[in-house]
Amino acid sequence: MADYLSSTDNFMWSLGFDPVLRSTIVTLTVLERTVDWSVIVDRFDQISNVVPRFRQRVRRSTPLRRPRWELDPDFNLDHHLRKLTAPQPGTAQELLDLAQLGAMDDFCRDRPLWQATFVDGLADGTTALLCRFDHALTDGIGAVQIASVLYDNNSHTESFGRDGAPIPCAVPRSHRVESVLRHPLDTAATGLAAALSVYRAARPVSGPRSPVMRGRTSNRHVDTMEVSRSGLQRAANAAEGSLNDAFIAAVAGGLRRYHECHDASVGELIMSMPISIRTRMDSPAGNRATLMRVAVPVGLADPRERIAAIHQRTRTARGEKSLGYTDLIAAGLNTLPRSYIGSELRHVDFVASDVPGFPEPLRLGGVAVKKQYAFSPTLGASVNATLLSYIDTCYIGINVDTGAIPDDHAFYACLAGGCEETMALGR
Repeated sequence: MADYLSSTDNFMWSLGFDPVLRSTIVTLTVLERTVDWSVIVDRFDQISNVVPRFRQRVRRSTPLRRPRWELDPDFNLDHHLRKLTAPQPGTAQELLDLAQLGAMDDFCRDRPLWQATFVDGLADGTTALLCRFDHALTDGIGAVQIASVLYDNNSHTESFGRDGAPIPCAVPRSHRVESVLRHPLDTAATGLAAALSVYRAARPVSGPRSPVMRGRTSNRHVDTMEVSRSGLQRAANAAEGSLNDAFIAAVAGGLRRYHECHDASVGELIMSMPISIRTRMDSPAGNRATLMRVAVPVGLADPRERIAAIHQRTRTARGEKSLGYTDLIAAGLNTLPRSYIGSELRHVDFVASDVPGFPEPLRLGGVAVKKQYAFSPTLGASVNATLLSYIDTCYIGINVDTGAIPDDHAFYACLAGGCEETMALGR
């Protein structure tokens, strides 16, 4: 039986043909010192066996059918693993330059949609592992599950089960059908609410609302930032919000400052917020996140008020019934012209994503992991800021469309200011 892409995976995969919308995720892991190359090769061999998607490529199907996954008959780890010495002077900037190129480059679409590059020769003695993969291969949370195979002290059995299969969900699907039969009136009301929710999720939006960040190109600039996870959580608690609310508020504060630098006023900006719909029954492969559009009150200068307002709006987004129809919505979008989809995605001002990482220290081949960043795709927005937690630090990967934000140094300073004013709530 053919293994067809889900509608959501198909949507992400097809975006890759447009350089402006390309859905490549890049991760950067910094290690204390060098790692034996054979260990890296062995771990990725394990990953490709535990997650067969790493050995599969995408092939187009007959008309009216979705593309399908098929085993790459010429699969070879050498096509996906690379080792290089960092260009001089071997600083963190050289790593970011490599990550930046990885975010812009397309994949060889005759092979599985991933690559990993081990980088040594850094001036401070550290090394790095740069991984890049198409969003159709997996999402942020799925990538963290897959990475559990990579590290020494994280058994993959918790995520995949002893036989490599995902652990099943305990909720039976038949419960929903039984509810429909017993409560037809409630079900009709629920169906109407769901239909309205689907409309809100899929309707066209006007925008972008920013009077400044309007251009869109295929050029990217990436940068990094770090904040204390416990400090950000204290700031969230002070405003009765979640860590994700505080993170969005910090990004929003930076965007307000950036507009002020350009003598532009701004009230609300449209944000795409990834919401995971992944269950324990799902394989770590595949995209199991949906993008919900939220109007963020960027113009609120008080970070406490901003977190509280964002909390209300993100809570509403997480409660939308359309989340249960993500693949159906994606199927509908896949029937629309790519030009229309691209135009709609360009109407989003920014993306903010919070990915829970590993809470305990990691080691790869006996070498300690120092830092981990994720640079998620802009998907037509002006910038994507992705928070990936590791132990008690929030490592923020910033992926900027330089057509929308050409003065990246000024933007970075504004974003740092937004983080600082938000973190001050927790002190």
